[in-house]
Amino acid sequence: MTTLYAATGDGFARLEAAAASHTTTVTLEGRGVRCLTVDPRDGDTVYAGTPDGVLRSADGGRNWRALPLAGADVFSLAVSAADGAVYAGTEPSRLHVSRDAGATWRELDALRALPSAPDWSFPPRPWTSHVSAIAPDPHDADRLIAGIELGGLMLSRDGGARWIDHRPGAQKDVHALAWHPRAAGRAYEAGGGGAAWSRDGGESWRPADAGRPDAYCWGLEVDAEDADTWYVSTAPGPRHAHDPDRDAEAAIHRWRGDGPWVALATGLTSLPRALAAAPGRLFAGLGDGRLLALDPAGGGCRRLAPEGPPPARIEALAVAG
Repeated sequence: MTTLYAATGDGFARLEAAAASHTTTVTLEGRGVRCLTVDPRDGDTVYAGTPDGVLRSADGGRNWRALPLAGADVFSLAVSAADGAVYAGTEPSRLHVSRDAGATWRELDALRALPSAPDWSFPPRPWTSHVSAIAPDPHDADRLIAGIELGGLMLSRDGGARWIDHRPGAQKDVHALAWHPRAAGRAYEAGGGGAAWSRDGGESWRPADAGRPDAYCWGLEVDAEDADTWYVSTAPGPRHAHDPDRDAEAAIHRWRGDGPWVALATGLTSLPRALAAAPGRLFAGLGDGRLLALDPAGGGCRRLAPEGPPPARIEALAVAG
């Protein structure tokens, strides 16, 4: 049995995944939960992001309390494995940090002073943008990358006090970011125009697109044992990916070594909006609420049948620690 946490776009779901099925327990119904993060030092501590701020659970999502970031339209969350700092990204594009488990927050306002900031624009709402992804380096508490949708991939070397503008080789339409938990300096991106990765702590990036027919990447996960193996979900474009009345024609791909990408699942009618890895299994949460389990070595993909009502949607997914 593997315990997963999911943001459903409406509430928070705790999923207990067995070999062929899963059960769902939902909390925070009606709160509009669109993102979440798990404290890597304590798998029972979960943060959930909503259009009205951040909530924290200390017992795996069973009970929650609101944190004093009220009124913030939260699109991304992350907890640093290096020092426990909690980061929250919002729309309009602002980044906040808490160094006391959410009791107090401070804006890292140097992000908004970057030269590219006046040009940041999210196509469906071109008058604004948001911090779509945050990834603190688990090996260096001062190193942090953040993505703007749509604006670029930004780097800080001092905990967010100062920022370096969009990094060479990365995608400007940032959807997901990750670091490798064991290999220092390895970082990964899934973006609207493709995928990219870094071997030098996010300073420079190189595209990773060979062998994958679709450029539009959304979900992202890395193999905790092998820094050269990682996964993305894809669709032919944003309309396929996000229109619930359209066949997403989505897929999940694996990159190993120097590539190319190899498809683990194709022909998915709904976009895998989130990927999460557990030993021997790769989970995918789809926009229509389905939960898939894949053999990360390429040995197959199956839907886990829901026992009881499944989530209507899965926006974010994480394995409990």
